[in-house]
Amino acid sequence: MCSVWRAHDTSLDRAVAVKLLRPELLVDPDQRERFRREARTIARLNHPHIVGVIDAGEEQGRPYIVLEYVDGETLKQRIARVGRLPVAEAVAYAIEIARALAAAHAQRVVHRDIKPQNVLIDRDGRARVTDFGIARSLEPTQQELTATGRVLGTTEYVAPEQALGERVTERSDLYSLGIVLFEMLVGTPPFRGSTAVATAMAHVRDPLPDIQKLRPEISASLAAIVERACAKQPERRYASAQELARELEAALAIESARAGRASAAATEVLRTLPAEIAAVAPRRLRMRRAAKFAVGAAVALAGAVTVWQALENLRPGAGPARVESGGLARLALPSSAAHDFDPEGDGSEHPESVRLALDGNLTTTWETERYQGGLAGSNKSGVGLYIDTGKSQTVRRLDAVTSTPGFQAAVYAANTPSGDLSGWTRIAAPRVFSQNTSVTLGRRARSFRYYLLWITKLPPAGRAEIRELGLSR
Repeated sequence: MCSVWRAHDTSLDRAVAVKLLRPELLVDPDQRERFRREARTIARLNHPHIVGVIDAGEEQGRPYIVLEYVDGETLKQRIARVGRLPVAEAVAYAIEIARALAAAHAQRVVHRDIKPQNVLIDRDGRARVTDFGIARSLEPTQQELTATGRVLGTTEYVAPEQALGERVTERSDLYSLGIVLFEMLVGTPPFRGSTAVATAMAHVRDPLPDIQKLRPEISASLAAIVERACAKQPERRYASAQELARELEAALAIESARAGRASAAATEVLRTLPAEIAAVAPRRLRMRRAAKFAVGAAVALAGAVTVWQALENLRPGAGPARVESGGLARLALPSSAAHDFDPEGDGSEHPESVRLALDGNLTTTWETERYQGGLAGSNKSGVGLYIDTGKSQTVRRLDAVTSTPGFQAAVYAANTPSGDLSGWTRIAAPRVFSQNTSVTLGRRARSFRYYLLWITKLPPAGRAEIRELGLSR
């Protein structure tokens, strides 16, 4: 649709990028109006991770847009050049893109074509979002130039609703960003068909490949972020770009701590994180921030790293169960041992994030759906999640950490997971959970393989969050 040229601004003696509508499209009034609208859209956006507009106009009947010139390469070129990116670097770029989208969405602008080709990486390693050529305003007065049912966007990154020609929202951009993050981590997009239509329909029909199988060193918490961002149903994705950015910030700190190092691009983003999140990362990677908040950050770092190291002991491969006070040993369970349980509803209770309840990371959560009228208002006696311990064994205690204290739950167990509660045995009566709760499972506990936390009453907010679960024997 357009060509982009590098030019020289003689007034200010600087390089600029000039975007021109192709000559063959000049006779199309819709294309001309879309081009003008792109200039007006970018002019409304002022953000360090969005390529800004300098000028716009028309010369000899041909419209143009003058943009900042970004000296660097596209994210697509970078992936082609180096292959899959270091984990922390990929997360850092995703954070910067999410921040740019948050700024655009705050102005009621949906990009609709987020892809690596539309992200520029400058010489300082910063990601800059560009090409708002098919962006759409969400304002009700905005005239829509796209005919109903027509698909705009690039099929390798298009959201399912976009592929079907349905209404596009901010969450459509978040899906595309999730696909971009997948490609940064794996090296290729998750869906590729023999034709553009086949690729688009794969987004609608095919499950997202298991990113941890394709790259095992990725943490369960980061894998869950990718899965949630790429959920088929928009309502199951993150509610906003800000929420996605916050989750990615926590993931960046943890991934950097696990690796003990980070690229220059990741280090720059680490230095922009809130102190309580950045404290998890090694101090030398966030030296500028540490110098500014020396006393507070040192205390936070000690506490956060202690918690992180303790939780890492529970991760797969951490070795045998850890012996605790009172003669109990904490079971080392993989995050894949957690399963959602909704036998009285649609059978699904945020399965894309249930592994976060066992990922050893207190900054991530699994949560129930939001029930405005409580569980009773939805004709449910409860919902929950269960843990597969891998074999039948006697468990003496369940530990739970939550950010929504006040919910009520009981503990059930089984050797074969039943599709309804009748196949489970209750081993601990309902009780109200505080932020940190330990439930004794009886002195004469039997051996079971599966242990279910069955939530029967929700706090006033209408949902319950589980930050971490643990079992001890």
